[in-house]
Amino acid sequence: MQVSQKSSRPLRNGSAEWFAGVVTVEPLHDAQAPASTSCALVSFAAGARTAWHTHPLGQTLIITQGSGLVQTWGGPVTAVNVGDVIWFAAGEKHWHGATATTALSHIAIHEALDGKNVDWLEQVSKDQYKE
Repeated sequence: MQVSQKSSRPLRNGSAEWFAGVVTVEPLHDAQAPASTSCALVSFAAGARTAWHTHPLGQTLIITQGSGLVQTWGGPVTAVNVGDVIWFAAGEKHWHGATATTALSHIAIHEALDGKNVDWLEQVSKDQYKE
């Protein structure tokens, strides 16, 4: 058994390369070989969001606080709220984040393939980020 105390998990600021706005990432669990699943609590200030990205084996989001938005490439912007669970399929281009007026937190769960769990792409444009 391994217990990870909250005080032992340092918060990281989301990189401006991969996020727009104020985002914090708290690692919750890093994969221990041979497992490949990791997860993090990601918190977005109002108006903050990810860049477009994909995951080689997909991603699950569990909304824990606030309200947010998710979108897959070519699909509609969809509102999400506390308790919602979102699944993005392997290789599905998408973004997620807070609404313009409400903060959002979610637990992100994903698996690594050959040591990689995300491929970051371009930033979400202002036209793409709208309610």
